[in-house]
Amino acid sequence: MTTYVIAGGCFWCLDAVYRRLKGITDVVSGYAGGDTKHPTYEQVSTGLTGHAEAVSISFDEKVIPATDILDLFFLIHDPTTLNRQGNDVGTQYRSAMYHKDDVQRKAFEAAVERAKAHWDDPIVTEVEKLDVFYEAEDYHQDYFNNNPGNGYCSIVIEPKIVKARSAYAKWFKENA
Repeated sequence: MTTYVIAGGCFWCLDAVYRRLKGITDVVSGYAGGDTKHPTYEQVSTGLTGHAEAVSISFDEKVIPATDILDLFFLIHDPTTLNRQGNDVGTQYRSAMYHKDDVQRKAFEAAVERAKAHWDDPIVTEVEKLDVFYEAEDYHQDYFNNNPGNGYCSIVIEPKIVKARSAYAKWFKENA
């Protein structure tokens, strides 16, 4: 099993897309990259903790290639906007990849290089050493599936799922 910690705006979006892929064994929404120990959502949302909303994605590389996990990341968020994704603004919404070792760092840096071919503006995604990943509160886990009537889900998250499914259909679970 391989686990990546990535941040690309609101963690609900990343969570919703990755949960639908074959080979994904776990997706956990949480916080990474900051200094505050055991932050709450309310603290992170102020932008003062240094943490980004992130997801920890565990997957089986025998089922889905790591390169596809990373390339999909650069498809479903805009890695060229500093500290924002759409209307979500602040350092907590930055684009970042948190590596646990040099192998992951090199894989993340290679993914950034591949992504440059698809974006006109410079990529601002941070590639940083993972210090600690803090799991977000329960109500943030699997948010899209647990809140189907939420407007944010239909307006912001659903189009990202559609875009991902269009480009990576072979990795999507049936009925997901």
